[in-house]
Amino acid sequence: MIPDTARGRDRSFLFVLGSSRPAGNTEILARAAAEHLPPGVPQRWIDLARLPLPDFQDGRHETDTWPVRENEKVLRQATVGATDIVIASPLYWYTLSAQTKRYLDYWSGWLTTPGSDFKERMAGRTLWGVTVMADDDEAVADGLVTSLNHTAAYLRMRFGGLLFGNGSRPGQVRQDERALIRAKTFFGREAPLARFPHEEAAAGRR
Repeated sequence: MIPDTARGRDRSFLFVLGSSRPAGNTEILARAAAEHLPPGVPQRWIDLARLPLPDFQDGRHETDTWPVRENEKVLRQATVGATDIVIASPLYWYTLSAQTKRYLDYWSGWLTTPGSDFKERMAGRTLWGVTVMADDDEAVADGLVTSLNHTAAYLRMRFGGLLFGNGSRPGQVRQDERALIRAKTFFGREAPLARFPHEEAAAGRR
């Protein structure tokens, strides 16, 4: 069972759904894992298809201010308000879906938003991933794993890894018994501090 506190704070989970299909296999698997969170742990679910963002425009070196629209404001507040962020994205072309990648692109802007302290606030929180793919070989999702791990490492977050499922047709993941078994204990695992490969190598030499 997952601890009820993280760094002395109550746990709260934000589930970010990045599929173009409503109630798709990835969401089904994420909800199966969420069912095993302790009672009382807050969960917030945001479907990026229902809260769309325009393509991110990098304005870090420009004088004009990029307008903050309502959807962006909601997502930013939800992100910094959670101790645990779960990226639930199907495997699209061996990495994150377009909606999910766009959401993470906005993190670049939040890093430089005056007064946001985004990087400092994200440090120590935990990033998780859930994905369902048609291939049985989990190695084909290495690009997705790398993207999330490196994102967490840059922000000094913890990374809980990925919960994998298999399925293509609607609802097919319900037939993946191995994935459903792993879902029961997925959020109960200890999430280590994320590291870049060179940091792992340096730690191994000590």
